[in-house]
Amino acid sequence: MNKTLIKITDLTVYRKENKVLSGVNFSLEQGEFVYLTGRVGSGKSSLLKVMYADETFKTGSVEVADYDLKKIKQDQIPYLRRKLGIVFQDYKLLTDRNVYDNLRFVLEASGERSKSGIKNKIYNILETVGLQGKETRMPFELSGGEQQSVGIARALINKPHLILADEPTGNLDDKSSENIMNLLHKVSEKGTSVLMATHDTGLIKKFPAKVFDVELNQFISN
Repeated sequence: MNKTLIKITDLTVYRKENKVLSGVNFSLEQGEFVYLTGRVGSGKSSLLKVMYADETFKTGSVEVADYDLKKIKQDQIPYLRRKLGIVFQDYKLLTDRNVYDNLRFVLEASGERSKSGIKNKIYNILETVGLQGKETRMPFELSGGEQQSVGIARALINKPHLILADEPTGNLDDKSSENIMNLLHKVSEKGTSVLMATHDTGLIKKFPAKVFDVELNQFISN
C-alpha cells in the first residue's frame, strides 16, 4: 500500500481579506504524478506555497510528508522542506555562481560536509538531468531549458519524497518543455511523487496523468 504524502481537508486560504482558496480537499500518494490546473489567479501557486509552509491558512487541515502544517513550528520548516523538492517557473538559480556551486550550496545547506560526497552527488544528479559536462557553466551561459534542468537537479539532489513544481515549463519553448516533462515523469516512475501546477492543456494531453482542478476542487481525470 502506497504512503499518503499529502492530505488536505477543507482548506481555506485568505490573502489579507481576499479568499484565495475555499474548501479544498486533496490527497496524493507516493509515486503519483498529479497536475494542478485552473485559470491564472485560481490559487494554484498559493496551494503549493501552503504545502511547503510559505503561506499560512485559516481553516482546514494540511498534512505533508508527516508534518501537520497547522501545528508546524518555525524551526521545523527547514526539515519539512528537506523532504520536498521545489521547482519554480523562473528557475531561481544563484546567478553569481556556476552550476556546480548552485548545487553545492543546496547540499551544504542541508548539512552535507564531505567534499567527496558532495562531488559524487552533484555529478550523479547532473547525469540524471542530462547536464554532464556543464558543471562549470554560469546560469547566463545556459538556455532556459538547461537552467530549468538545473532547477530540477537542485530539487532532486537530496532525494526528496515529493516534487512541487510551479509552472516549470512556463518560460520554455516546446522542445525544452518536452524535455522537462520527460524528466519529471521519469522521476515519478522511480517512486518520487510529483505535483505540478500548469495551465498548459497541450502538455497534459501529451503527458497524461491525474488532474486536479483547483477551481472545481475535484479530480477531473486519471
